[in-house]
Amino acid sequence: MFRFAHPLYLYLLLLIPVFVAIYFVIQIRMKRQLKKFGDPALLAHLMPDVSNVRRHVKFALLMVALGLVIVLLARPQYGTRNEEVKRSGIEVVIAVDVSNSMLCEDINPSLHQNRLTKSKMIVSKLIEQFDQDKVGLVAFAGSAITLLPMTADYISAKMFLDQLDPSTVAMQGTNMAEAIARATAGYSKKTKVGRALILITDAEDHEEGAIEAAKEANKAGIQIFVLSVGTSTGGPIPMGGGSFKKDAAGNIVTTKLNEQVGKDVAKAGNGLYIHVDNSDDAQNILQKEIEKMQKQDSIESMYSEYDEQFVAVAILLLLILVAEICLMEKQNPFFRKIKLFK
Repeated sequence: MFRFAHPLYLYLLLLIPVFVAIYFVIQIRMKRQLKKFGDPALLAHLMPDVSNVRRHVKFALLMVALGLVIVLLARPQYGTRNEEVKRSGIEVVIAVDVSNSMLCEDINPSLHQNRLTKSKMIVSKLIEQFDQDKVGLVAFAGSAITLLPMTADYISAKMFLDQLDPSTVAMQGTNMAEAIARATAGYSKKTKVGRALILITDAEDHEEGAIEAAKEANKAGIQIFVLSVGTSTGGPIPMGGGSFKKDAAGNIVTTKLNEQVGKDVAKAGNGLYIHVDNSDDAQNILQKEIEKMQKQDSIESMYSEYDEQFVAVAILLLLILVAEICLMEKQNPFFRKIKLFK
């Protein structure tokens, strides 16, 4: 497969027809000037060493050289190198609660840090510690969606993580059962590999079935770590513009952390319950638990970067420049008998 790493440079090729047009205008003016001195055929006999064709060929070579320079700037690449890479790691799916209650700023009210922001910070730092592990990302509220299938592309993982907000999932609520089921479907079929599900939520307004789903996931070899975000006192839910979410009676709704649900889910998933506060303790505890999990060596076929075609184009460019330099506009007296150019 052929491609250019920086295809925008190819727009510079539009300069070539502009230069060609300017060159022909100059040639037409030169012919008009020569006609003022006499008959062109007579002038040609008076200047036998002058070759118009040579001049045109030199200009054509310069335009080709310019085109090749532009192609070099665009970095032509061809094909892919298929390499076998040995990996040793675990599979981790991170399911993040994006319901409106996660906007509550009870984690660090002085800095207006809400639960979702804190969750994203923890996940981001966790991903930075991954080496040969694979990670998937699930967002859930009243329903769950897979944002990123299992991958070793940590840059993409952090990119999708940054985009998480309550609008990611249209249906509001906290359906942990569906989040666990969605995450369970994202693991590979490999055996003897550690599988972790990190469930980050405030566990409020949860649907039924989370405990059963956690037990089924654990049967599949998945350990569930529940990170509960929020406080027992809770706080209001910001809705933008300085307003807060209100109930049907017009009272401000207060969202509180439901720790018991998180503990029950973690227990059913044979994992660990971790309460998230304003410190880094939760992330450190989680990191240590992840490192304890079984890692499996595996050989994977991966595509590496495209092969650069710089050398081939550069050699062709060099040959053309040498030809242009060696080609004189006047006929060489040593090669007059060779009628390559008139």
